[in-house]
Amino acid sequence: MSRAEAVPIVGGRRPQTAAGFLALFRSELHLTFRRMRTKVLLAILAVLPILIGVVIKLNTDSPREGGGPSFIAQTTQNGLFLVFTALAVALPVFLPMTVGVVAGDAVAGEAAAGTLRYLLVAPAGRTRLLAAKFTAGLVFCLAATAAVAVTALAAGAVLFPLGEVTLISGDTIGLGDALLRAVLVALVVAGSLAGLVAIGLFVSTLTGSGIAAMAATVVLVVTVQILDVFPQLHAVQPFLFSHYWLNFADLLRAPMYWDGVLKDLGLQAAYVAVFGSAAWSRFTSRDISA
Repeated sequence: MSRAEAVPIVGGRRPQTAAGFLALFRSELHLTFRRMRTKVLLAILAVLPILIGVVIKLNTDSPREGGGPSFIAQTTQNGLFLVFTALAVALPVFLPMTVGVVAGDAVAGEAAAGTLRYLLVAPAGRTRLLAAKFTAGLVFCLAATAAVAVTALAAGAVLFPLGEVTLISGDTIGLGDALLRAVLVALVVAGSLAGLVAIGLFVSTLTGSGIAAMAATVVLVVTVQILDVFPQLHAVQPFLFSHYWLNFADLLRAPMYWDGVLKDLGLQAAYVAVFGSAAWSRFTSRDISA
């Protein structure tokens, strides 16, 4: 079945709104996850925690002494902390670049392939199609985060002991409660990438080249990360979409500290509103010729 045939069309019109959206959403999921590029990106994310765990294990067995982030120190005592360590390593670079590639290619890739115009047989179809692409992007964020977290949990169980978890606040909780916190942290990390999905989608509506849209989104991620480390820019840093990403660590305290997490999710919601609206405005008024 071709990409254009994946969404049913009756009498030249779209199905009813809910049915049409679900059809588009299923089509977008299939299109996103069947691509070899997506599979390779998810595989790289899955391998990353294994490499981190092996490095920590080798350094633990080495007679040399050294310091490191608290997550790394905790990992040697409890393998569950490899989940948090892997997410802390992946979130600044690997996860956003992966999401940036997928989001940046969402519209521009279809335009370059010549399949976009076949999906836009009715004016209302553009809004539904854009919403389906954004929702599929969020699902990819969950899948990418899960690839890191699940592999990290498996690798941590193999390489290190499991048991009661000592939080960074010094409190101790049972393994079951710790696993629930790990799931919560993974969901927060995935939600932290929502703003980037909206940005990538907007960039994707500006060009008919998938490669250009992906490159522009990835360059933007790198640029924002660089800007976030200069103390001279402290006045604007709280408005950068990546500024609060690592605040998920506050969920590893007792009680959990939500202020930083809510700032992060609130900032992502603002980016979704601004760049989602910009993407909608551009896409619904764009002359699609390919």
